[in-house]
Amino acid sequence: MKIGILTGGGDAPGLNAVIRGVVVRASQGNHEVIGLEMGWKGVLEKLTHPLSLAEVEDIHREGGTILGSSRTNLFKIENGPEKAFQSMKELGLDALVAVGGEDTLGVAKKLFDMGAKTVGVPKTIDNDLNATDYTFGFDTAINRVMEALDRLHTTAKSHHRCIVVEVMGRHAGWMTLYGGMAGGAHVIIIPEVKTTMDEICGVIEARRKAGKVYSLVAVAEGAKIAGEEITRSDKKDSFGHVILGGIAERLAKAIEEKTGIETRHAVLGHLQRGGDPSAFDRVLGTRLGVKAAELVEAGNFGKMVSLQGGNIVAVPLEAAVASLKTVPRDQYELAKLFFG
Repeated sequence: MKIGILTGGGDAPGLNAVIRGVVVRASQGNHEVIGLEMGWKGVLEKLTHPLSLAEVEDIHREGGTILGSSRTNLFKIENGPEKAFQSMKELGLDALVAVGGEDTLGVAKKLFDMGAKTVGVPKTIDNDLNATDYTFGFDTAINRVMEALDRLHTTAKSHHRCIVVEVMGRHAGWMTLYGGMAGGAHVIIIPEVKTTMDEICGVIEARRKAGKVYSLVAVAEGAKIAGEEITRSDKKDSFGHVILGGIAERLAKAIEEKTGIETRHAVLGHLQRGGDPSAFDRVLGTRLGVKAAELVEAGNFGKMVSLQGGNIVAVPLEAAVASLKTVPRDQYELAKLFFG
């Protein structure tokens, strides 16, 4: 059997571990695996990357993806699906493993519905994919957030400042919540929960009255101020997403104006998703990759591999992309116990 594998959407620590897992497990059944470079673009343009055991031997320790990635949407390209089927036929692919988030797996699901033999692997540092407890990359990313907050505590305290830290997260605040809790943020703002300026500034001012000379605010890039989504550009990608960014700067100015407390902002940006994966993400990526190869070998297509209760299982792709997994209110209320 000849298996293709692609990595789409934003990069995430652990992608290479997945690739390695697929290749090593597939080799046990004498199956061939070829990489398709730059996500779905690689399928359209037949951009191939040989994946031997020697090629993948140590890649699980590296961040990023050796296959490259893009946000190509086959269904926004004229005759895109038809061209994809033709490319897979010409490449002699018997099955395709798609590693990505809601957009990449959404394409994989639609192709499966049209007759393609696809298997999905959940990837997003936002941890917002349904039907899986955690996505690989999330653990590494929240540790990056925690480490940044640890460092910012010292400079904020030294200057008696408030610092607003912008964390990735378009519709879901998992990274901001977990990273903020671990890093000791005094206020956490996420897209799922409406928060007013009075509430934010109330916490900051209460700390000052209690003799605490500094504050850290962790805010998800997709959170809204007075119902407004803050963007860097009106331009949208092929999946219809605008480019978010700027909420930390806007919020910092508003806090300083309202409280009179000197306030700065920091945007963590791509620092959150770069670098080597954590041990958890290396192992999770490996387990997911192995399971994906097993599903292909068994002919169990139209499924996504998933972490549930410590076990790696198969779930329908439809369940994974039907809706986003957002932060439940009780978890946010737990975090609020430590505000201030």
